[in-house]
Parts: sequence; structure tokens; C-alpha cells
Amino acid sequence: MKQIVTPICAALVALHAVAFAGGEGWTSDFEAAKKQASELKKDLLIDFTGSDWCGWCIKLNDEVFSKDPFKEGVKDDFVLVEIDSPRDKSKLSEETIKQNEELGEKYGIQGYPTILLTDAEGRPYAGTGYQEGGPVKYVEHLDELRARKIARNEAFKKAEEAEGVEKAKLLVSALKAMELEEDQISAFYGDEIEAIKKADPKDETGFAKRLADKERFNKFQDELMGYGRNQDHEGALAHVDKGIKEGDFGQEITQQMMVTRGMILLQMKKFDDALKSLDDAKDYDPDSAMAGNIDRMKSQIETMKEQAAGGGGDEEESE
Repeated sequence: MKQIVTPICAALVALHAVAFAGGEGWTSDFEAAKKQASELKKDLLIDFTGSDWCGWCIKLNDEVFSKDPFKEGVKDDFVLVEIDSPRDKSKLSEETIKQNEELGEKYGIQGYPTILLTDAEGRPYAGTGYQEGGPVKYVEHLDELRARKIARNEAFKKAEEAEGVEKAKLLVSALKAMELEEDQISAFYGDEIEAIKKADPKDETGFAKRLADKERFNKFQDELMGYGRNQDHEGALAHVDKGIKEGDFGQEITQQMMVTRGMILLQMKKFDDALKSLDDAKDYDPDSAMAGNIDRMKSQIETMKEQAAGGGGDEEESE
């Protein structure tokens, strides 16, 4: 059945458009956005936001998305899509709420704001978030990220002409260069993953093992969340210790687990043990991306420790 758009409907659509946090020029209809991007040969810029509660989301909208230099700077390259998860659900239709929840799960969104750049098919090739500097600098940042899609496509084309392990290496390099989450790679680049496995049956690239490690780690995290829901800190700590000792998850994931151990100890108010666990995590792989964040985490724990001591808290310090 064809939909009949009356003048009243058109007016309601127009009123709804101004409700977007970033102002005019955004849509919440993901499928329509993909169709438009395909027809206009543009990419998608998807803003996963919490428009009425997320401070950094509001800051990004106020400083960047609502500004004319941003809108002017992206109009030729992107279709803008807002995927909102507000506390006030009355802002959205039931259909939009359902769509946004499904997209958040599909793209593996862990925090807000998350900005994903995708091709017209919705396959992500870069991600970012809040950036200081205003709209002009943000557009420049997006231009740099768009180069990843060009590099991806060129690598994929070269891989079509290669065979064996060389083909696998080109594909692995292309996927890694996008700096996406492993779950996003698995969700949107299944054909490339199968091509890698076929071209590299002995897993000389180590790619298949890394995916297997990630799958096992996801299972590990699901079990860990079960302990969290039950407020069973001792059980969670034992679970993490076992995973570190027996998991053979690889260097990156093992370091994540060591940091998680520190966070559990922090929840138990064992501040010194938490700090030591973070020290161990940093020493385990001092050149990793995560290692750069550990000092900041330690500083926050030191502050919390001082506050607890000053307030006469019931912290449980280890001897």
C-alpha cells in the first residue's frame, strides 16, 4: 500500500526534524539514509548519542554539529544519521526506539557519543567521538578518517589479484588499519574474514586465532557480568584470575583482563591491591595503547583512596 503524505503529515515531519540534537540536516531513518547515500554517492556519519543525559554528546552538538561550518563542511561527503538513546523515550516513536536499540547492538556501541563513518552500505571504516577544537577542526578530522576507506578499498582491490598468504596479509592489513572493534569487523566484514581463512589455512597471519580469542573473551565477559549482577566480587576476582592464568587469550586481551582485575579490587575498596594490579598490567605490555590510560586510572584511584581515608571510610586495605 502506498503511503499518502498529507500537508499535515508533512508539517509533522518538519516539526520532528528540528528536534534533532544537531539541528537540521539529520535523519533518524537508517534505511532511508543508506538509500540516499547510495544515490548521492556519499558516506554515512552516524551519531550514537544520548541527547538528554550524555554531557559529552551535548557538548559535541553545541560545539560542532549545530554549527554552520560543520554542516557546510560535511554536506558533500556525508548523510547525517542520529541514533538517539534518550532517557525521555517520548521523544521517539516506538519504531525508532526499536531501530536504535538494534543498531546499537549491531554496531557494538559501548559508550556515548560514538561517531561511526560508514560506506553507503553501512559498513564502518572509522570511528571517533568528541574532539576539541570546534567545527572546522572536526571536519578536518573527518577528512583524515575518510582516507581509511580509500586505503581499505585499494587494499581489497590488491587482494583480489593476490593469492595464498599474500592475499590474507593484504586483507588483514586493511581490516586492522581501520582501527575498528573486533566485533564490528566480525559483524560487517564476514566475506573478507572467510577469504582470509581460505587463503591462509595454516593461520600464518594469526588472524583466525585472534578472532577465536575474542570470541572466548566475549564468553568470559558474559560470565563476569553474571558475577557483577549478583554483586559477587570474590567470585568475579576468582573468575578473572583463572582467565589470566589459563586463558591464553593473547597479549592485548590478557592486559585488559589485568586491568579488569584492578577495577574489581577497586570496587572492593582494596585500593593498594587495585593499584598494584594496574602496575602489573602496565608492566605486562608497557607499549600498548591501553598502557597509556593506566596512569590516568591510577591517579583516579589514588584520589579515591585519599577521599576514603579522609572521610573515615571502611576501605579494606591489604597488608
